[in-house]
Amino acid sequence: MSTTAEIICVAAEWRTRPEHVDTICRLMREAATAVRAHEPGNLLYVAHQDPKDPAHFLFYEQYANQAALDAHVASAHYKELVAAQIVPLLTERNVTLYRLLA
Repeated sequence: MSTTAEIICVAAEWRTRPEHVDTICRLMREAATAVRAHEPGNLLYVAHQDPKDPAHFLFYEQYANQAALDAHVASAHYKELVAAQIVPLLTERNVTLYRLLA
């Protein structure tokens, strides 16, 4: 069992070109479904799209600990959907890790 102090929060901000928005939305829905189904160490996985700029995305994720985050990045669905298909379509990608305070 992980403690609150071990929880890792991921905030990711992505941008893409308008012609790739629908593809990224579809792939992120697939990724979210896979994460929720196959990653017991994932506590929260939420994707957001800017209503004023549909090519701008914000993701917020929580993992029980570093091992859970490592398992996420090593998973087949992450490699197939995010790394191989989504990342090449992005014009900007910023990922920041946080620790949960309370």
